[in-house]
Amino acid sequence: MGDTQDWTAAPGAAERARSVLAAAWSCAVTADGVREEYVGAHTVTDGGAVRLAVPDGSALLTAAICAPRQEPCAVLEFADVAPVPVRGRIRARLYLAGWFAAEGGGLLFRPTRVVLRQSGGAVVVGLDEFAAARPDPLATAEARLLTHLADAHPDAVERLTRLVRPQSLHAATRVLPLAVDRHGLTLRIERTRAHGDVRLPFHTPADDVTQLTERVHALLAQAAAAGCPRALQRQRADGDG
Repeated sequence: MGDTQDWTAAPGAAERARSVLAAAWSCAVTADGVREEYVGAHTVTDGGAVRLAVPDGSALLTAAICAPRQEPCAVLEFADVAPVPVRGRIRARLYLAGWFAAEGGGLLFRPTRVVLRQSGGAVVVGLDEFAAARPDPLATAEARLLTHLADAHPDAVERLTRLVRPQSLHAATRVLPLAVDRHGLTLRIERTRAHGDVRLPFHTPADDVTQLTERVHALLAQAAAAGCPRALQRQRADGDG
């Protein structure tokens, strides 16, 4: 469920897809009717191909070797899971259809179709665009950054709600950091039976963690100059009664 706050300054689909791929620790592979789960077994080339280390006796290895050369023979699925425990933690799923080739004792997967599915629907990403895109510079650090913000600085998250439109905070029970990228920070607003997301854009992109810290401090300075988050305060007051 979305909220009324506008989504602005967000990564494009190709960059988002590459970010999911870069940050994912596990993947599911379906080939010739066989589905296998792999954890910590893949790496990604600059062009977006996936190298996968598989056991010698893997059914996937046999299926890949026996498949017709350069014909789609597998689907790889990557889940983008919010590092902070929120309702609906799957933020996106990335599906790569393509073919495997044996390489150096492992498998090299070359995608022929790329689909990114987010809350707003599925998008087919062009192969050239996917190959040329680069992951968000904060993608691999995002989990650590968000868990630190949620666990060590809940007061900062509270102050950031001053930048959220009052109608988006109506009936809110809690607000948590959901995502961060070089363009902005996204908050998850949870209610009793629903939730919505609000994006707080940075004034300029952040290319590293140092710049991200500066951008968050700038948002907090804006929040300090804004009014109190009255809707959230009323909800908490009602809950305390």
